[in-house]
Amino acid sequence: MWYVYILVCEGGSYYVGLTDDVGRRYREHSAGKGGHYTRRNPPTKLAYQESFQNKETAQKREIQIKRWVRAKKKALIEGKIVLLQQLSISRD
Repeated sequence: MWYVYILVCEGGSYYVGLTDDVGRRYREHSAGKGGHYTRRNPPTKLAYQESFQNKETAQKREIQIKRWVRAKKKALIEGKIVLLQQLSISRD
């Protein structure tokens, strides 16, 4: 299994990542051995995770979520599906 996860970091920012072991990856981020961003902004909690059967599908979802504005990530974390859909409507 592969997982896309969202961490809440110091200062309240979000970090979106991909792994095959969420617990291990969280420990790495917490120990300063994760991504560059989490070395400077350590995680305070694991806020969200989503599982996938293969790495390719998980990578596509990770990229999708990384492109989202903060409000959409927050709606996903909080399980506010209606708000997430409203935020997804094109304003063009």
